[in-house]
Amino acid sequence: MASVVSLRPPAPPPRHSAPPARAKVILQCRARPIPPSEQNVRSDERTRFSFGERSTTRRREALLQIFLSAVSFPFIANNASAETVDLQQSFRIYEDEMNKFRISIPQDWLVGTGEANGIKSITAFYPKGTSDLNVSVVITGLGPDYTRLESFGTVDAFAESLVNGLDRSWKRPPGLAAKLINSKAANGLYYVEYTLQNPGEKCRHILSAIGMASNGWYNRLYTVTGQFMEDESEKYRSQIEQSVSSFRLI
Repeated sequence: MASVVSLRPPAPPPRHSAPPARAKVILQCRARPIPPSEQNVRSDERTRFSFGERSTTRRREALLQIFLSAVSFPFIANNASAETVDLQQSFRIYEDEMNKFRISIPQDWLVGTGEANGIKSITAFYPKGTSDLNVSVVITGLGPDYTRLESFGTVDAFAESLVNGLDRSWKRPPGLAAKLINSKAANGLYYVEYTLQNPGEKCRHILSAIGMASNGWYNRLYTVTGQFMEDESEKYRSQIEQSVSSFRLI
């Protein structure tokens, strides 16, 4: 008897199991706790920055007040106790032993002295009968953090800060217009040249010298300011320039 052979279709090849799904990695960012010591350091840094910013603001406001006072205070013709010495026919030396400075002034100019709030000493030199032409020396006390003139920054930074602080021409309506002309450092002093003009008024030309010295107890800022009207520059500039540039601390 013939045998019966059962033909079955070949079994399908085994299916490969799907690769396991890759696990999603979730990164959790956790804030690192700041140690108390580091917190104190950061707090100190913020405090120093805040203090430095306030100190800079106070410094700038004090300087602006000094310069505004120098170009606007009334002259008080008191008898000056300082000594005057003949320099040449048109100029003489004014020497202040108490306040430790000397300056050359035109021979026939008057001398006025006085004081103001926050200002230790004011000495003004001016011709009789006019207030538009004058030279003044204003002395103010400084805090212990002002150890040298560079504490106010470089001469260029000082000059820009001064003039920008005085300028009010950007306001509406426009106010005082201040324009920087020149600045330089020499003889241990800062020299700044600029102009000031109120709306509807003549332009004033300003030549300044700034110095610092100690009287043994505290540092003092000396601000020498010479001014004349711009339209009279040809007539008076050389006088004012010679006087301001002659200023020396003694």
